[in-house]
Amino acid sequence: MAEITEATNMETTPVENNNELALITPETQPKRRKKKSMVWEYFTIETVSAGCRRACCNRCKQSFAYSTGSKVAGTSHLKRHIAKGTCPALLRDQYNNQLTPYNPKTGGSEPRKRRYRSPSSPFIPFDQDRCRHEIARMIIMHEYPLHMVEHPGFIAFVQNLQPRFDKVSFNTVQGDCVATYLREKQSLMKLIEGIPGRVCLTLDMWTSNQTLGYVFITGHFIDFEWKLQSRVLNVIMEPYPDSDSALSHAVAACLSDWSLEGKLFSLTFNHPTSEAGLENLRPLLCTKNPLILNGQLLLGNCIARTLSSMAKDVLGAEHEVVKKIRDSVKYVKTSESHDEKFVQVKNQLQVPSEKSLILDNQTQWNTTYQMLAAGSELKEVFNCLDTSDPDYKLAPSIEDWKVAETLCTFLKPLFDAASILTTTTNPTAITFFHEAWKIHADLGRSITNEDPFISNIAKSMLEKIDKYWKDCSLILAIAVVMDPRFKMKLVEFSFTKIFGEDAPTYIKIVDDGIHELFLEYVALPLPLTPTYTEEGNAGNNGKTDESQQGNLLSDQGLTDFDVYIMETSSQQMKSELDQYLEESLLPRVQEFDVLGWWKLNKMKYPTLSKMARDILSIPVSAAAPDSVFDIIIKQLDEYRSSLRPETVEALICAKDWLHYGSEESNALVKMEF
Repeated sequence: MAEITEATNMETTPVENNNELALITPETQPKRRKKKSMVWEYFTIETVSAGCRRACCNRCKQSFAYSTGSKVAGTSHLKRHIAKGTCPALLRDQYNNQLTPYNPKTGGSEPRKRRYRSPSSPFIPFDQDRCRHEIARMIIMHEYPLHMVEHPGFIAFVQNLQPRFDKVSFNTVQGDCVATYLREKQSLMKLIEGIPGRVCLTLDMWTSNQTLGYVFITGHFIDFEWKLQSRVLNVIMEPYPDSDSALSHAVAACLSDWSLEGKLFSLTFNHPTSEAGLENLRPLLCTKNPLILNGQLLLGNCIARTLSSMAKDVLGAEHEVVKKIRDSVKYVKTSESHDEKFVQVKNQLQVPSEKSLILDNQTQWNTTYQMLAAGSELKEVFNCLDTSDPDYKLAPSIEDWKVAETLCTFLKPLFDAASILTTTTNPTAITFFHEAWKIHADLGRSITNEDPFISNIAKSMLEKIDKYWKDCSLILAIAVVMDPRFKMKLVEFSFTKIFGEDAPTYIKIVDDGIHELFLEYVALPLPLTPTYTEEGNAGNNGKTDESQQGNLLSDQGLTDFDVYIMETSSQQMKSELDQYLEESLLPRVQEFDVLGWWKLNKMKYPTLSKMARDILSIPVSAAAPDSVFDIIIKQLDEYRSSLRPETVEALICAKDWLHYGSEESNALVKMEF
């Protein structure tokens, strides 16, 4: 009897069995072995009572029958829990992580493969609408043609990937892309409606093979966090791009579309515009005096186009030398054997240059500069290449290399300045005040060079930078004044270098201009100014008793007090600017955040900070970052030119907006699908 009791009290070991229950006797007691089923990654065996144990899900904490007495349940019901979407915790993980479903295989004669354990997730039902939405996003983000959904290769690929997906037509995907654009536009509209300051626009005119113009309008503004933002707002087709009304029509349409009437601070464009065209644009600005700052709130001289035009003059001065070097580089780079011989000669000569040869793209001058710069450093290799490669007979002469080095000397400051436009997210007006006056000063010295080749190139370049300086120096200088590291001091220093004895006259123009602009901001009604509105929104998420009391006081007559303050405090408000200018300069540090400084000091300078916010958002270039170095006018490709103007706008704007990954937009997508 004791033996029987001992046998029945022996600890039993769970046995995995796909049958529902398995009977274990002492004679069939298996040896202990490590559990191999994947279900044990998700379940833990817990003893509920004597002789009763249950399997508890680690994710959702539900428990399932496992063993009662000597009877042990199998694992099939546990597998169903984790694989068929009945575990709510795993279902949430799948939605968040989009993992591949775990589908256990049963039956079949396939040889058993080694199982690599990985997180599993439940089955997610197929969603046709979600797939269409993702196709539209893919087409927008990667600029695929809309017709691709009708291409046989794409249809075959999708059918193999998901046979249940119903193929879509050109018209359907076009509608889906426009719907994506409209959703993103709603989100952006909310952002723009709440910006505390004004908006600056850049206009980039593209052409097409149909002689139609497309005006790319980009908005630039500083948000509540004092971060500089830019978004492509519209792409407007203009049938007659050279007419006096082309730009003004496009700008008026943009202002109406985004409800920006009365908020346009400046315009920067790169399209040649007549005086009549400028007169059509000026009334669209929000300033009471459209000719304030000598009319320079209309920046018709884009710095990117100015630099490109100067670079084009430099390269055109000795185009034959440039062609010789291009042919030599082409000889090396278009043949693997030639390239190997070039590297071999370079190693033999121990030339220390780290630069690699590149063949230029003749529509972008920076690649030509980089080709000349690399070639000049490797000129010794080219001069000796014929000793290793008898077929090479294109070596430029010593004089040719001297000319190339001179060209590089002129191109380098232009390249360094233009590169800023491709990388910076900070206000560019301050930076380009430095760049413009340095280039102007260097060219002023070069025109006195005894070498006529150097002086002639410098003279041609100086004419163009002179025109840019005349058209834009005032607005650039005022941006510099808004930098507490420089204020008027840098303006006085640089103008003395450029204008010599006439400097005081030009310095006074800047000083008068900034005071005149400041008076416009002083005249704004105090309760409605963006700074006060921002402070109220940022500091009070809900109404407190104190805020309600303040509103009651305002209703009981303090609005008249605001008018009294405006009428009697003009001298005091002007002194806010004078106080700022008289304070000592901040130390110059390389990584200074000028917008961050104004954010911290907006309470000290409530009116001046509003003016600084608008001035520091002025862009000096209308070119997109990938077009800064172009020496030809951008042209819309034939495919996009064939689409409806509304579709072109939707595709281009939505791509720009999706790049920023709006959280609000993503939330809308999740709710809909």
